[in-house]
Amino acid sequence: MPQLSPLNWIMLFILFWLIVGITNILIWWNTKSTFYVSHNTKKNIENKWLWK
Repeated sequence: MPQLSPLNWIMLFILFWLIVGITNILIWWNTKSTFYVSHNTKKNIENKWLWK
């Protein structure tokens, strides 16, 4: 196996942490809570913002 230059080690280090960061961001994005507005057709609603 050939030796890697210091520049290649730095690039591999950056690539590794970039992949770790992107994976964490994707996991956070998929598990964050989302709020939806309920669309009711009833006319007499006191609170019109019904959050699920």
